Amino acid sequence: MTNKQDFTFIKTDRKLIKLNFDDILFIKGLGNYVEIFVRSNKKYVYYKTLKDLIEKLPDEFMRVHNSNIVNMKNVDYVEDNHLVIGEHKITIAKSYKDCLLNSIDKLLL
Repeated sequence: MTNKQDFTFIKTDRKLIKLNFDDILFIKGLGNYVEIFVRSNKKYVYYKTLKDLIEKLPDEFMRVHNSNIVNMKNVDYVEDNHLVIGEHKITIAKSYKDCLLNSIDKLLL
């Protein structure tokens, strides 16, 4: 039994909100802030940079663009230079593509 944490808390709107990592679809960077998109079609604004965040997130989270981190568990498919998560289409930047494809290769059956 690993005691891997599967949730976190974020401070937003003067509340501490519990977020399960599995519910996070992707995270979009906005300078010193991020928007965290979750399953229930909600999004939370959080005062943190993507760089700080990626260091604290579990392994299934990957940076795919200067302004996006995705949860690989929730990716529906990869097409050309995009990842699709539900109705969200996220661009894969050239600089992150090799790393992403390597990770996907490890997940292939």
